[in-house]
Amino acid sequence: MNTHHVKKEQKKSILKKFIISLISILMIPISFYFYATEIERRLVSVTWNEIEAPTIPKEFNNKKILQFSDVHLGPEFTLKQLDNLVEKMNELCPDIVVFTGDLIDKFGSYNEEREEAKEILRKIHAPLGKYAVFGNHDRGGGGSLFYKRYMEEAGFSVLVNDVQKIKVENDKYITISGLDDLLLGKPQIDSTLKNLRQQDFNMLLVHEPDVVDKVAGYPVDFQISGHSHGGQVQIPFVGPLITTKLAEKYVEGMYELEGKSKSLYLYVNRGIGTTRMPVRFWSVPELSVFVLKQSSN
Repeated sequence: MNTHHVKKEQKKSILKKFIISLISILMIPISFYFYATEIERRLVSVTWNEIEAPTIPKEFNNKKILQFSDVHLGPEFTLKQLDNLVEKMNELCPDIVVFTGDLIDKFGSYNEEREEAKEILRKIHAPLGKYAVFGNHDRGGGGSLFYKRYMEEAGFSVLVNDVQKIKVENDKYITISGLDDLLLGKPQIDSTLKNLRQQDFNMLLVHEPDVVDKVAGYPVDFQISGHSHGGQVQIPFVGPLITTKLAEKYVEGMYELEGKSKSLYLYVNRGIGTTRMPVRFWSVPELSVFVLKQSSN
């Protein structure tokens, strides 16, 4: 047996195994990067929750509220994606639709497709109304000059430190309030919420979730927020790599707090789009559906 030949074959085998191992190791981060930039950020999950309260009129039993948030229209979220999103929303047959801010990533530079995006938003169907509030991206980049009128032309009522009633038959109603953006707007918490009645079911739309600790002093039943993107990039079993201002304490999902003599629920939506970097990991974009239920106590 040729010893030299055997050693040569062994070296080739070791080198081959080394190359395969090296490629495998390199493929792991490449795969994660591809998933985060090309797959997860294009997904949309639907999260369902029941909201129970004795203040919900029986006429609102099983009414569905659909929330979408943080679309960040621009180069990384196209009109085709928006059209698919609206189609998915309409398939869920919501009674009420709420948008909790950050429609366009850079409002001032989003010109060519702005009108077409508005027509797509107009197709959202909600028999009891469509409601929106300002996010920080809607206030920044020139958005303050256009956003309110733009959303109204798309069929939304834009709530800027405002309270409205959503009415059904027999004049039964729930209230929906909206605060201006906390970072770049002029929110008026006290004057907006101080006249809410304890016996009513009161919803609040506000972009930044962490204001809920101040809201807890008013008779609000349910705060609906966005802004956080769920961290946008999370480490499994650890949490978000980065949290943003006013979405540091409440990052995603449902929270129950002690409100003013009644429970206060907060939901923080992970949003649809991305900002700064077109990447999502362990933070799948979402639509949130809330089914109202009148409870007995």
